[in-house]
Amino acid sequence: MHWRAVGQPVEDLETPFLAVSLDKLERNIARMRRVIIEQARIGWRPHTKAIKVPAIAHMLLKAGAHGVTCAKLSEAEVMAGAGIHDILIANQVVHPAKIATLARLLEHANVIVAVDCEEHLKRLEAGAELTERPLPVVIEVNMGINRAGVEPGEPVLALARQVASHRRLRFAGLMGWEGQTAAIPDPERKRAAIEIAVGRLVESAERCRTDGFPVDIVSCGGTGTYWITATIRGVTEVQAGGGVFSDVHYQEDFGVDHELALTIWTTVLSRPTRTRIVCDAGWKAMGRHPRLPRPLLRRPVAALNLAAEHATIELEGEADAPVVGDRVEFAAGYSDSTVFLHDHLYGTRSGRVEAIWPILGRGKIQ
Repeated sequence: MHWRAVGQPVEDLETPFLAVSLDKLERNIARMRRVIIEQARIGWRPHTKAIKVPAIAHMLLKAGAHGVTCAKLSEAEVMAGAGIHDILIANQVVHPAKIATLARLLEHANVIVAVDCEEHLKRLEAGAELTERPLPVVIEVNMGINRAGVEPGEPVLALARQVASHRRLRFAGLMGWEGQTAAIPDPERKRAAIEIAVGRLVESAERCRTDGFPVDIVSCGGTGTYWITATIRGVTEVQAGGGVFSDVHYQEDFGVDHELALTIWTTVLSRPTRTRIVCDAGWKAMGRHPRLPRPLLRRPVAALNLAAEHATIELEGEADAPVVGDRVEFAAGYSDSTVFLHDHLYGTRSGRVEAIWPILGRGKIQ
């Protein structure tokens, strides 16, 4: 039984397994709280698409977050089932069966859903017959990422008017994602690009207010942008969530200066040469897109290759250690593509297991 591992040394666990350093997790949470809530004085609605563990979501709420963001309806069901009552589904819900589920979920939690066209409104209006409460919607705005979303400005206002014409729907505000700016390496250029992108969202909100539509929510900002986005006037909340774990992708591609809290523990199976280390976890245990995991070794690594069940590390120079049977810890390449591979997340502190959480959001892709 997994619960029997609580209190055991981490070294005694069978590998591979996914772990989070509770000390680092808590410092990352405190850092994000400080920037978003204490300094910017706006709301924090962390995205759970990487986190997937309601217990960690509750840690974020205790730290001051007012709700969570989910990518899918099924994730929202998991969070609502765990007693989390303020949930933004940052996506469109289209299928009639899903809309019926959404309507029923509204009886237990304040669930907000994104729309970007009249067809969404028609479908949601029909499904909202199943509940007496009006269904809150936010209009998704294309802030330049060119994915979903209505274009800024007048098209947003036009859709807000359409929302108002539907008796069972309630216009709650706007959301978007300035993802095209996250990987800009130069800090000044990055800030300028974020200000332009977020400006489109904020200006659209002002148009709606001028036309008589209250805009309670102006939601954007991910882990790769939040420390800048949170400072822009007019934003009411940011959705950054994965930064509580952090990972190689966030550090190397987005310039996120957080601690690497999420790791995969492995065992050395083979040392065929003095430069090669073969471990017992591959891409079935460690996500490899958009970044490979990082072996946490004292010697420089020349290359890493992931097969289904093996990680092959090539060192830059010869070394006797680690030996067969030793542990090698890998920092997650990207939390989004790692957590969902596992059934359990082990919370560790001072070399021992302090908590074991089922990853209840695993497989919630509908």
